[in-house]
Parts: sequence; structure tokens; C-alpha cells
Amino acid sequence: MSRNIQMSRLDRIAVEDQSVEIVERKGIGHPDSICDGIAESVSRALSSLYLDRVGRVLHYNTDETQLVAGRASPAFEGGEVIEPIYILIVGRATKDYDGQTLPVDSTALRAAREYLAAEVPELEWGTDVVVETRLGEGSGDLQEVFSEDGATVPMANDTSFGVGHAPLTETEQIVQAAERDLNTTFAANNPQLGPDVKVMGKREDDQIDITVAAAMIDQYLADFEEYKSSVTAVKEFVTGVARDRTDREVTVQVNTADDYEKGAIYLTTTGTSAEQGDDGSVGRGNRANGLITPNRPMSMEATSGKNPVNHIGKIYNLLSTEIAESVVSEVSGIRDLQVRLLSQIGRPIDQPHIADIKTVTDEGTQLDEVDAEIQAIVDRELANVTDVTRQVIDGEISTF
Repeated sequence: MSRNIQMSRLDRIAVEDQSVEIVERKGIGHPDSICDGIAESVSRALSSLYLDRVGRVLHYNTDETQLVAGRASPAFEGGEVIEPIYILIVGRATKDYDGQTLPVDSTALRAAREYLAAEVPELEWGTDVVVETRLGEGSGDLQEVFSEDGATVPMANDTSFGVGHAPLTETEQIVQAAERDLNTTFAANNPQLGPDVKVMGKREDDQIDITVAAAMIDQYLADFEEYKSSVTAVKEFVTGVARDRTDREVTVQVNTADDYEKGAIYLTTTGTSAEQGDDGSVGRGNRANGLITPNRPMSMEATSGKNPVNHIGKIYNLLSTEIAESVVSEVSGIRDLQVRLLSQIGRPIDQPHIADIKTVTDEGTQLDEVDAEIQAIVDRELANVTDVTRQVIDGEISTF
């Protein structure tokens, strides 16, 4: 089986060699990330429901989830939520199939509740946050569906594309690791740090500047001095994360909008800016690889919440990233690699309209020396494209 895989040299210098680089990650508690997380949690729950009840994933999408900000009155040692955050799970789902009525809405609400309890634990369900579902009826017999037997390759639901790249630059690594480590290692011993951590990285030549917005939770702080100490601790922690990943000059600044003289600080009751006028929506934040990278080509598709069977906006963004990482891991001499996968509606998803692979090789490595090896990896990953579906349903791949 021949696939349309095209190889060429990237028509620009590697991102690591560009004079200016900008990278962003919106943390797990950011309003946009909350929407991504809930949408994807509901997606996985619906896939599991369908597999359990009918043995196949039926038609659904939950990628239009929206968040309307609430209002809070934070105060040292504990404030209060005045108006709850409102989250609306929007999309389509098959509710009746082959004589069965499926508990779609209750499944979605349960998944949302469990996700928020795990990732934004200071939000009290029903008082601090109100969640509703508006899942319209989907068709139960839409074209090809994924069954546990995996006997067939689904047809693409759309003419769309996905983009991936590897390896991550030092700036990308720092930004990604800073948020993830703050919300795991650091937060485990510092409950005052809320999950709404946004990290922005800027590199000018060999100078990397990291700006962190870190929501602090009021009930764990007694006064301004404890707040300032916490900000300093975040700064020192992120500096350490950066030092582990680069020899370049690094500066870190945290909560730069704070004005201690006026008492204006990033203090929250719930650990997320969603309590204070910051709305959210699926697809407005991190791309499928967990980063926002304006130095790289990106797809504007919302990956989270889309059906993992044949929705190209999900599958090809995840697969292109996986292909790029596999190539860089297995082939020596690759400095920068970009993958673009384009589908054509109705075409098998393992047969993209084109798989466009662009590379920058290390000095001394010619593209024709690694061309065949790269193409073989791309062909292998495309042949196993349905593995992505199972990994998504099992929660083994992050979509944001």
C-alpha cells in the first residue's frame, strides 16, 4: 500500500537558531484549559459508555464546552465565592441506539464532576461551579465507526489537517516543564498555589525570559508576607527547572501585575482566574502538544472533546506530533522536523491526502541519507493510526 508521503528540507532555519522565540502554556486551572479538560474527560467517558453498552464508539462531539466566569471575594485565611462559575457542556451525542436509551447526560456530568474534583479541588460542585449539559441528538448510524475488534480503518469525517513538530527547543521544554512541575511537584508541598498557572517564555538570542502568572489560594496564606514568600518560592522553583534544561541566561518573573503598595495581588479563593471574570472556551488555549508556539505552524482545530474515531481535527494533530517525536527519537541527525497531515473527507484515515514532512538536519547530515528511514517511520505510524483512538479513550495521550 503506497501512501502519499512527501519529504523536503524545511525552508527556514531551525527554531532553536532563530533570534526570537515565543512559547506559552496555559496551566491546568486556566479557564480555557478547564474547558479543554472537561470536554476531553466527557469525551473519554462517552466513548467508554458506548463501548461498554454497544461495543463501538457512536457519533458524538463535546468540543464546544464553554465557561462563564464567576465572582469571588478573596481574603487572607479564606474568602468566598459570590457568584458561581458556570460551565456549559455543548455538543452532539447519540442517546438512543438499537432500542437502547443511553445515559449520555448523566455520564457527561459525572465525568465533569470527577475531573474538577481532581484538577481544581477548591471548586465546590454546585455552589462555586454550576455545570449543565446541552448535548443535542447525534445520529447512531454515521458512516464508519470504531469497534473493539478494530477490523476496519475509519473514513475521515472532514477535509482538514494536523500539525506536529519535534524536538522541543529549550524554551519549549522549560515552559512545558515549569507549568507541569509547579502543578505537581511544587503544589504537593505548597497548597497555596492554585492550578491556574500560566507560563510565557521569550528567548532573544541566548537570553530566556520566563513570565509566570500563578494564582494563589487565600485560605492557605495568612498575610502579605506569606504571599510574597510564596511568589519568591515559585520564582526559585521555576529558575531551577530552567537551569536543568539550558545553559543560556535565564530570568524568571512571577505575578508581574502585583502592586504591593495598593494591595493588588493575584489572590484567589478557588485557585483559578475563572472566579474573577476570566471566561473560557475549548480550543483557545494549548495546542495538541500542550504548548502555544507562534514560531511553528499550528492548527486552529480544538483537539479536546472531538470524537477519537474519525475526527481529523483530533486524530491528525495527535498523530502528527507522535510521528515527529518518533522520527527524532529513532533517526539521528535531525535538528528540526515538521509534520503536516492533510485528510480528505471520506478517505481512510491511514491514507492522508498528503503527509508533508519537512526537516532541518544537523551539519554533516544530508536529507537523502535519512529520507528512507524517515518515510518508513511515517508509513508505520500511519498504518497504526487506530492505536491513537484507543490511547485517547484510555487517557494515555494528553490533548492540551
